[in-house]
Amino acid sequence: MIYYPEKYRIADKRMQPFIDPDEIWSYINGVKSDKQRVREVIKSSLDKKRLSLEETAVLINATDPDLVEEIKEGARTLKEKVYGERIVLFAPLYVGDLCTNNCQYCGFRASNKGVKRITLSEKQLIAETTALIDQGHKRLILVYGEHPKYSAEFIAETVGIVYGVKHNNGEIRRVNINAAPFDIPGFRVIKDSGIGTFQIFQETYHEPTYMKVHLGGIKRNYQWRLTALDRAQEAGIDDVGIGALFGLYDWRFEVMGLVRHVNHFEAVYNVGPHTISFPRIQNALSLDIEKDHLVKDDEFVRLVSILRLAVPYTGMILTAREPAHIRDQILRFGVSQIDGGTNLELGGYSKGKQDQQDLTKGQFQINDNRSLSEIMDELIKSGYIPSFCTACYRLGRTGEHFMEFSVPGFIKRYCTPNALLTLAEYLEDYAADDTKKAGYKLIDEKIKDLQQEQKVARLQEKIEKIKTGNRDLYF
Repeated sequence: MIYYPEKYRIADKRMQPFIDPDEIWSYINGVKSDKQRVREVIKSSLDKKRLSLEETAVLINATDPDLVEEIKEGARTLKEKVYGERIVLFAPLYVGDLCTNNCQYCGFRASNKGVKRITLSEKQLIAETTALIDQGHKRLILVYGEHPKYSAEFIAETVGIVYGVKHNNGEIRRVNINAAPFDIPGFRVIKDSGIGTFQIFQETYHEPTYMKVHLGGIKRNYQWRLTALDRAQEAGIDDVGIGALFGLYDWRFEVMGLVRHVNHFEAVYNVGPHTISFPRIQNALSLDIEKDHLVKDDEFVRLVSILRLAVPYTGMILTAREPAHIRDQILRFGVSQIDGGTNLELGGYSKGKQDQQDLTKGQFQINDNRSLSEIMDELIKSGYIPSFCTACYRLGRTGEHFMEFSVPGFIKRYCTPNALLTLAEYLEDYAADDTKKAGYKLIDEKIKDLQQEQKVARLQEKIEKIKTGNRDLYF
């Protein structure tokens, strides 16, 4: 079923459907996973080689507990080799919940008639951004329902408003987008506003399931959504994020779908996605899905580890959908980005931290309601380097340029020093005394580690400048 007029149809062969369910199932059902083969695949990944569908299926089909542990250990080792101990922090900011779609898993679905729909005014958007800056955030993802009001021009306007907010020493330095698919001219308008990553999740790569859970609206067009980020690439947005909503269909198929999507980008555009997200279904207002494919905690850890090995260079995002104990566990197996202090209510950040979420005012239930300061404190105590770095985006290290740095592992040379600089900013401007003391102790320890790999005099000089009031220093 086509929901768009002829002028929006994509004829270019580069944007044709690339998911073949028979191909995916042939690998899942046909590939054997003996100990030797599993170890060969892990070794290939540790050499920072993106895995094929066949190799990914080898890991998926490894169910022996000892082999599963080896896969998890491989993922942990790979993450340390590529990203070090850095964890990037961001926050989602919902701009509007008007939506014409009827998605069975989403609290914004059009059939939820009792919900009071909100689109933030410029004044409200400034207030929300200011509240997030005052927490210490530098990176936001703006989230929009799928509605004619949220045009490319509207999104570009809101991006400009957010970038224009300055408060004390703080500002937002990177705005990512999670919004509806656009045509190529629309994506160009959004690109010109100076965004970072544009995220579009396919939700499920299994088309029959996709049609079953998307009952109305433009989003019901599976192929239009599947090729959306191709159009973004054609418009010049080379920094894109993909994802699947785990729990709609067999998690093994979805992992293979994500890897196939990565393969497609590399084959056509010579660049993989900047990020992969893997949210699990959580409770939402009027949630109405079959529960045969809900992902258990142990399966979730497995699939995250497999994705880390399958795509070594891609950032992996774990959100506050997951409870704190799951997030803390999975950080070790490949996650490089998390949100902190998340509030899904439209206008909720300026109201302060919520004790209990009202599902009539949010897209879904979050299960980690820790503040950013609490998460920062716990990350520091656990030896992670919390990062608000935006250097790669601002220096043009995106798309193919990012691949040049990240695939061989060179990105760690930039990420660790820049993470330490943004951590120092946070400690000076927002941290409690105990966190500040622990944070600078961590910085000193990480600088000692860096001395064995690179000269650190410039880094130490920049940190001292931050202590005396300089901001936004990076390599």
